[in-house]
Amino acid sequence: MASLKPLAGKVCIVTGATRGIGKGIALQLGAAGATVYITGRTLKKREGDPVGGSLEETASEVKKKGGDCIPVQCDHSKDNDIKALFDRVSRDQDGQLDVLVNNAYSGVQAIANAYKKPFWEQDPGVWDEINVVGLRNHYICSVYAAKLMVPRKRGLIVNVSSAGGLSYLFNVAYGVGKEGCDRMAVDCAIELKKHNVAFVSLWPGAVRTENLIHIINEKGFGEGKDVKILEEAFTSGETPEYAGLAVTHLAADPNVMKKTGRILIAADLGNEYGFVDVDGVRRSSMRELGFALSFTTKSPIFKKIIPSFVRIPCWMLSLAGNKF
Repeated sequence: MASLKPLAGKVCIVTGATRGIGKGIALQLGAAGATVYITGRTLKKREGDPVGGSLEETASEVKKKGGDCIPVQCDHSKDNDIKALFDRVSRDQDGQLDVLVNNAYSGVQAIANAYKKPFWEQDPGVWDEINVVGLRNHYICSVYAAKLMVPRKRGLIVNVSSAGGLSYLFNVAYGVGKEGCDRMAVDCAIELKKHNVAFVSLWPGAVRTENLIHIINEKGFGEGKDVKILEEAFTSGETPEYAGLAVTHLAADPNVMKKTGRILIAADLGNEYGFVDVDGVRRSSMRELGFALSFTTKSPIFKKIIPSFVRIPCWMLSLAGNKF
């Protein structure tokens, strides 16, 4: 990026930032100079929590990177909490909001508990555990964000989604929620475009979040070769800050409106904008043919012999979600 602080003067909200992807995004937005409001249910560090993570801890790390971070305790399953968050930002910043990242998610443990069980053998409540915060809340936050962005004729909204929105992954409730996140970005972008507000859906790859690594280390997702391959994908996957680099580059891009209404893969953005993960690794996109073949065949040979620039076109990738 042209400036060391390309987002100086920008106001951002990152939901679900006590740990994981949300924390990683907050760290990178702060490092780029933005004022970052972060949300979550846990304000202070909890002793004895095996996973850890709190708003105050994230805020401290953002400030160490030179950013201005305001922690706001918020339960994203409660409409009043969500409204209070946006009311506060509007008061504090005289109506300015430049970036909203819809990342809050409460379904990781529910997915792990129900992994490999068909939907009719799961408690129906798993739907709410996954999608009240992971989908409904995203819509409500986007409504309030648009109310601030539209009058100012600028802004960026990002839904953190996944390839589970394309084809089956983990379970039914997860896939429906992620496809909902993708469709939300596409449809909201249609109505926001004339107001110069961008809305995109971001697909990180497998991310080694604190919670997932804890689950894998404690009991894993079950038995079987496929499960072990899945667990390996996460333990060697992207850092949470990689998605943060993607969001930061999008927020700093003066031509971001050209991307509105699209699903964007974090690793594709890494190739386009020229950044690598914070651990120095160049991350592979699911569109890279060698990577895709190695993952589906469980053989690393394809990734070694097929150059990374040989890619699956987006239109062809979308056929995996064909419903006709």
